[in-house]
Amino acid sequence: MSGQGAGDLPEQLREISHMDHAACTEALAAVPGITLPSRLRVQTLRRLLAYEIQARALGGLSPKEQRALKAIAGGKSAGDVGAATPSTGTHLVREWNGRTYRVEVTDEGYALDGTTYRSLSAVAKRITGTAWSGPRFFGLAKKRSA
Repeated sequence: MSGQGAGDLPEQLREISHMDHAACTEALAAVPGITLPSRLRVQTLRRLLAYEIQARALGGLSPKEQRALKAIAGGKSAGDVGAATPSTGTHLVREWNGRTYRVEVTDEGYALDGTTYRSLSAVAKRITGTAWSGPRFFGLAKKRSA
């Protein structure tokens, strides 16, 4: 089933629906990075195989979607993943080395001292002189636990 394009996808999915446990296990064993737990039902194997074929043909999940799914699998809500995105008009305030910095979120980016920056990380670098995660610097990102 490898090497076929998205045009063959409906036929591949029909084939999977008729595969037995051994055929599904064999096909999934050929997929790099997959380790199958023992004792999965054939219906589950078919779904895994169908997902892998569709992901190869159409593209897989984005990194953000992968993080959200990992968080959900770990018992967190998808909203617990990543950084909050502030709305236009929001003011972010951060004290650094005795000075208080006030950054306004605009449609064009983030305004600080009359200059607009494209990212919060650029603002954080301007303030600190070193590379920082802007969302973390401004307290918008949650620390991830591994």
